[in-house]
Amino acid sequence: MSRSSTTVFTTRAEVPGSADDAAAIRRITLAAFPTPQEAGIVEALRADPAAWIDGLSLLAETPDGTPVGYALLTRCHVEGHPALTLAPCAVLPAFQRTGAGSAAIRAALAAARDRGEHLVLVLGHPEYYPRFGFVPASRFGIRAPIEVPDEAMMALTLGEHTDPVPSGVIQYPPAFGI
Repeated sequence: MSRSSTTVFTTRAEVPGSADDAAAIRRITLAAFPTPQEAGIVEALRADPAAWIDGLSLLAETPDGTPVGYALLTRCHVEGHPALTLAPCAVLPAFQRTGAGSAAIRAALAAARDRGEHLVLVLGHPEYYPRFGFVPASRFGIRAPIEVPDEAMMALTLGEHTDPVPSGVIQYPPAFGI
């Protein structure tokens, strides 16, 4: 399959209980990362009813329906207040830098906004995530439970809401091991 910078990706939520979708997501994460850790994290999150939210596991597909990109939002908390964490995000190496990852992330954020979620957190590349509206989480007084560079821990508020953004330490699901 050849890649093109003009490929238009469609996005869709993972079908709950679909072995095909779970296998595609595993294939994408195994190919995108140097170790199987992220694939294991996805599987552990899928098995955690306190973290997993149906509809917030998004695939980006080529026009022929081949899954090539992935983004996952799961439940976390900031000092007991519900939030979402964006991780992992992955793209098959042959489709990196084609927009597949951005399509999956944008679809995940839109799905979260449609659900009425208010806050998404990501620990990632400070050159990449600001294109989606993420800013340093420290602007809201939010910090990771481990030492990370300030510019790598980012937050995004979603939609119109009157509740203040919570501040404090992020409590990640156990699957993340932090």
